[in-house]
Amino acid sequence: MANSVVSLDHCKTWDKSGKNEFIKLCRSHVAGAGDNGLPIEHAAGLRDAVYELTWHCLRENIKLEQTLQSVGVLTDMHPGIPSLLADTLSVIDTETTCQDNESVREIFLALLSESKELIGEGLLKERLDYETMEAVKVITNKLAFSQKYVRLKTKLFYKQQKFNLLREESEGYAKVVTELMQTKNDSSSTMALEGIKSLIGCFDLDPNRVLDIILEAFECSPHLDKFFVSLLESYMYEPITLCHMLGFKFQFYKEEDIATPESLYRVAALLMQHGLLQLDNLYAHLAPDDSEILQKAKLEMRAARTYARNMSMVILSDKGADKEDEDKDKIEKPVDNQKLGLCEALLNLGDWDHAKQVIDRLPSNSAVSNPQIAKALCILVSKLIDPLYRRYGQPSGAKPRRVGSLTSPFALKPPTRISELGPVFQVGCVLGPYASLDQVLLWKLIRLGKYIMKEKNSTKGGIRTDLEDVYRRLLSLCEMVLLPSLSMIENNACISEAMWTLIKTFPYHIRYSLYGRWKNRMYNQYAPLIRMKANALDKSKYIMKRLTKENVKQMGRQIGKLSHANPGVLFDYLLSQIQKYDNFILPVVDSLKYLTSLSYDVMAYCVIEALANPEKERMKHDDTELSMWLQSLASFCGAVFRKYNIELTGLLQYVANQLKAGKSYDLLIMREIIQKMSGIEVTELMTADQLEALAGGELLRAEGGYFSQVRNTKKSSQRLKEALLEDNLAVSLCMLMSQERFNIVFKHGTETHLKLVGKLYDQCQDTLVQLGGFLANLLNTDDYAKHLPALDILVLEYQLTADSAFFLHRPMCSHAIMSKYDELRKQDKLDKSSKSSSSGSSQQKTQRYVEAVEAVIPPIVERVKALQSPKVWDEISPQFYVTFWTLSMYDLKVPSNSYTKEIAKLDASVAALEDNKEMVSAKKRKEKERFNAIKDKLKDEEKKQQEHCSRVEARLKQECNAWFTQRSTKNETITQFLQHCIFPRCCFTASDALYCAKFVLTVHQLKTPNFSTLLCYDRVFQDITYTVASCTENEASRYGRFLCAMLETVIRWHGDKAIYEKECSNYPGFVTVVRATGAGDSSNKADQLDYENFRHVCHKWQYKLTKALVACLESKEYTQIRNTLILLTKILPYFPLVQNLGNVLEKRVDKIRADEKDKRPDIYALAMGYSGQLKSRKPHMLPEDKFHQKEAKPTASTLQLGQQQNGTSNSAASKKPAGTATANNSATAAVKENGTTGVEEGSKTNATKERDPSTPDKTIGKTSTSSSTKRSSGSPAPSKKESKSDGKERSSKEEKASKDEKKEESKKEKSSKEGKSHKSHHKDKDVKGHKEDKGHKGEEKLSKGEKVKDHKLGKGHRKEEKESHKRANTKEDEKVDTMIQGESEIKGHKDRMARSWSVASNSSQDSTASSSWKASPGTETDRDHKRRKVEHSSSDGASGEVKDGSSKSRSKSRERITVEKDRERDERSRSMEKKGEKKRDHSEGDRDSMEVKRRKEDESSSRRSSKSPSSKEEKKSKSSKSSGDAVNGERLSKKEKREERKEKKEAKEEAKKESREERRESREEGREAKEKKAKRESKEDGRDEDRHHSRKQRSR
Repeated sequence: MANSVVSLDHCKTWDKSGKNEFIKLCRSHVAGAGDNGLPIEHAAGLRDAVYELTWHCLRENIKLEQTLQSVGVLTDMHPGIPSLLADTLSVIDTETTCQDNESVREIFLALLSESKELIGEGLLKERLDYETMEAVKVITNKLAFSQKYVRLKTKLFYKQQKFNLLREESEGYAKVVTELMQTKNDSSSTMALEGIKSLIGCFDLDPNRVLDIILEAFECSPHLDKFFVSLLESYMYEPITLCHMLGFKFQFYKEEDIATPESLYRVAALLMQHGLLQLDNLYAHLAPDDSEILQKAKLEMRAARTYARNMSMVILSDKGADKEDEDKDKIEKPVDNQKLGLCEALLNLGDWDHAKQVIDRLPSNSAVSNPQIAKALCILVSKLIDPLYRRYGQPSGAKPRRVGSLTSPFALKPPTRISELGPVFQVGCVLGPYASLDQVLLWKLIRLGKYIMKEKNSTKGGIRTDLEDVYRRLLSLCEMVLLPSLSMIENNACISEAMWTLIKTFPYHIRYSLYGRWKNRMYNQYAPLIRMKANALDKSKYIMKRLTKENVKQMGRQIGKLSHANPGVLFDYLLSQIQKYDNFILPVVDSLKYLTSLSYDVMAYCVIEALANPEKERMKHDDTELSMWLQSLASFCGAVFRKYNIELTGLLQYVANQLKAGKSYDLLIMREIIQKMSGIEVTELMTADQLEALAGGELLRAEGGYFSQVRNTKKSSQRLKEALLEDNLAVSLCMLMSQERFNIVFKHGTETHLKLVGKLYDQCQDTLVQLGGFLANLLNTDDYAKHLPALDILVLEYQLTADSAFFLHRPMCSHAIMSKYDELRKQDKLDKSSKSSSSGSSQQKTQRYVEAVEAVIPPIVERVKALQSPKVWDEISPQFYVTFWTLSMYDLKVPSNSYTKEIAKLDASVAALEDNKEMVSAKKRKEKERFNAIKDKLKDEEKKQQEHCSRVEARLKQECNAWFTQRSTKNETITQFLQHCIFPRCCFTASDALYCAKFVLTVHQLKTPNFSTLLCYDRVFQDITYTVASCTENEASRYGRFLCAMLETVIRWHGDKAIYEKECSNYPGFVTVVRATGAGDSSNKADQLDYENFRHVCHKWQYKLTKALVACLESKEYTQIRNTLILLTKILPYFPLVQNLGNVLEKRVDKIRADEKDKRPDIYALAMGYSGQLKSRKPHMLPEDKFHQKEAKPTASTLQLGQQQNGTSNSAASKKPAGTATANNSATAAVKENGTTGVEEGSKTNATKERDPSTPDKTIGKTSTSSSTKRSSGSPAPSKKESKSDGKERSSKEEKASKDEKKEESKKEKSSKEGKSHKSHHKDKDVKGHKEDKGHKGEEKLSKGEKVKDHKLGKGHRKEEKESHKRANTKEDEKVDTMIQGESEIKGHKDRMARSWSVASNSSQDSTASSSWKASPGTETDRDHKRRKVEHSSSDGASGEVKDGSSKSRSKSRERITVEKDRERDERSRSMEKKGEKKRDHSEGDRDSMEVKRRKEDESSSRRSSKSPSSKEEKKSKSSKSSGDAVNGERLSKKEKREERKEKKEAKEEAKKESREERRESREEGREAKEKKAKRESKEDGRDEDRHHSRKQRSR
């Protein structure tokens, strides 16, 4: 042993030095001992030494003789050592007996027998066991010795002394009683004791009975405690005798089942207080036993839990009720608890120490559950705090009742200073919820607590440290006493409000900790609280079952009463119902107006607890959307925090902590709170009017920028602002949201659905925008600058993206500029010498604004340089970068329309007030004044914004020359501009999307040097597949708004040449050639993109968008399809505008709609919505040849001429399709053939060329100045003679056509005068206007020549014509599909068309090739289909002349097809008649002009077909038909009038209309047979032609 006194080394050298060291050690322990005995500290060391020495002897490390010699020396040192040796040997005796080691036992007995003379047999008989003493021969017989010992012990302790009762006289006891009762408090106990002793001796009285009489007298006069205590101290020396006497008294009352008197408890307490009685000695005599008390406490808790369980269920049988009654009887049976009586007496005396011992011996909370104990403890605490309460807590003028003071010298002393209240609060903590028995005490404790917190929070440094202990005790008091006691007090709103005055002084985290322990712990520790919780829950269910919108006031009062005592229980159930049924939110919020402040604060804690519940899933079962309970809680939070003054700091801190932990689900709470409390709303469902209003001032944004018009948000906004500024939560939340927005995409793995990731990203983004907008509106510049770090710190240190950092800094920059501007303006006003006119004043304001910008922006520019690499600044200047990111839509555009609309709404509201007869005049006048005030504010706001925009424009004009350097390439400049400016910001908010489009237009309008507007638009409209795929749902919506705004500008330029010439003609953004000299001069027309080429470029952009969006729709990816449908919906007003592209999109969307109907309902809904809107836009779409001017197609003669000049054979010509124009020759096809990506692809008119965007060449494209006519690049130029003859023929035919048009117009005017009136005669130059006119009723009056053709052909052919038209449209769509799907299909189609051209060029019938160009490129009519079918049925390379018979048959079939086409047009016009009734806005002149243009197209096609030899026969047949039509013209017009009358009657009589339709169908069925017969004949003619071609080829 490391710490042994006698070690093995001592044993080995025992004779030499070990013995001496041992003796020396023992002498050191005995040196300080006196004769009375050994001190405890010395005896312990000596005992260890003897113990180790003995064990060394037993283990034979030391010889027995050596041990005996050492023990002999020890006994001579001190008289008390033999007793110590006896104790040590008795211990070793027990150890050796248990070890069962015989050798050790023998050595021990030998040692004991040899040392019995040294120790003494008397000591050994007292300490050793009977068997050991018999073994060492201390006693002879152990049995006889044990019997003798028992007899002696009985005689000494248990045998009672018998007095001679016959000699006792009652007179003696009477005199003793008289002597004791005549004493007073100041009497001497010594004299009384002498008298009692003389009476005992005189009358031979029993001393024990005299003691009993003394105690009885003490019970009768407890106030004479000093006298009786001193008397008992003198009379009875042994306290144990006094304890037995009192115990006998307590046992008597227990056995006789008599209630123990309070006087006995008081006597016992006084004796215990004065030290004459020990609690441990008396406690065993008290009843009942502790086990019985514990069993009763358990039974009470079990009964309370059973009660609570029964309250929450429906009991159908009576067994449970009977059992509950039995338990209740057991509990309520009165039991005389002497231990509690003694405790109460001790408390009444103020003896807290002994009372605390009694309370601690009993089961937990069982003592204070007794009302008498609780009241006694309340009185004790009141007496202790009364002096300090009168000094610090008592209100001025109040007269409280006297509570007395503690007179006992052994009682607790009342504290004299606030810092000494800790022990008193500790005493009060024992009360628990039973302090509710004394509500006055609760008020006193609350007021003292308020004073303590006031002193602690004061600036007096000396008090703060002294009150730390009291502060901790006060928190314990609130947790264990004050709040639980509130649950036991029903319907007391006053004490609840008083409690709040104390609780609100604590920080929110301390308060919420107290609420949590109150609600989750205290209700489970006390049986009464369990019952109260059950009752409160039952009442809550009762109220919620009956709560409706109609009885909100009545139920609200009941909710208020219930919340005064048990707010936690009430709000737990209330929130659980809200999470299940969201329609409860509004009634519940309205019913909470009767709550106290404490109840509101507890409700805020309960909301946070419900949000943080780990047992609830925040996502739905599909893990793609947030759970409904979370959404309901968010809505409830927004409504209740706005309506009532509830502290928000805790909830905001909870959201911040969740963001720190990487959880962004609870941002929904933040979003709802900001929306409801400030009225700032962020949604992607905003209309164009709302977005325009958001570009205005603060008042316009509030009035017209949001869906929900939230009124009176000033107070709630201020509360939210204060909560955000507390602990700097505003900036923390902004930065956390920005970081979380960036981390969401990378944090979630592949197991998380992309839809959920997108929703979380959008939620972070929207909440950030919402919070940033709120802070920008409410914080001034100083607060904003004080809380927000610098721009470069946000980006570089806090890792925020540039768009988020600039979004947070943008308001600060604007405020700083305006503050500097106001400062400069004040200086000008102080300068008395400045006297200028109004114009000079405006110029001066502008100059001051520019100076303010120059003072504020340069520091920001310097900070920004560190954010990007130097390569970026080589292309765009930092000043331009800062200008782009610091401006907003408010700075660029004044929403005058929105201001006008809002003012008109206010005028309408004022007019409605005037018409309202029921409203009181005073209220009416007040509302009218409010409306007029808002209107005046709106006008002032508009004026200020106009001035501001003009100043910003002047600033931009001054800055724009330095934005882009001369050495930068335009292509790289646009790349950096889009990458670092446009794309990050256009997806940030909807307003930013419009701002980006407006900023691009502004840069163009400023004529910014070295900026190519054309290239910028081209890069935006290029392949957007990857951009769409990488967007979230809201970002796709914003990106769509951006593209829509860009397309709006482009289509506006495309629609009117005058606008294009005005806004684009002489602008550097539309320069196509950058010359070495005068690079900035754009006045040369050859350097500018002309109007027609711009229309070609617009078509190319439409095609590019279609191609990219179709690829996204066919990707099968959820996000890509969803984003594409959202984007298509946003850009629908301006895309698609070409019919064939619209058909392609419609087909893809219909396919998605069919595929996703049962798979993904959200995509199906989007597809359904877009499909319906797309169909409604069809009348506004244009054919490709109307959207841009198509190049002229080469005729067969020109092709033959080109082949002869180039010396090529027919077979060689068929192998060169790239140089010839194909049937689908459009801007798209031009892009495919040329392989370029420039902005002028597809433009063949001026033979433009475009460089690749990746090349650093500065030349965008060169416009040729040659005056060649429009033809494909591979076709040869015609001779001068041919061109002149063609020009003459065209001019003569155009004159004829114009005459025919005038005749037709005159006829139309006559018919219009007869049929209808009120028709306008203006012509719209816009191409879209003609497309919209198709649905008007005026189109039923077509030219009579066309109707004659319809009449000749017969009405029975209409059904077949419709089917043929549908087939032609489907073929047209398929043709455009092949163009979009891939290069291989387009090349295959080109090869087929090239082969057909080779056949047509070698045929003698040139009309086939020339007339085929009548159809618009990219479309295919029935005639084209038949011609292609005929050409492909022949063998490859077959060419030559066609026989006259075959040419005649083909001309007949061609004539028949033209007639069918005219009939088709007539049918289309009639089908649009019904739709035209809804569209009466357009004038008759527009419809006439549209019809004239259609007729011109037909005549031009017939003119081209007349060049062929076979066209002569067609002219003859047409002339004969026209003569027949002229004869029957008048008859036909009368017939039409009759039909019109019939149609009017049919509208009134539906039955007649149905019968007429049935007759018409029967006629059409009969005519179908004729049509089929004609088709068979045409097919036979085609087969003859094919056989003729094949024979001719074989012969060659």
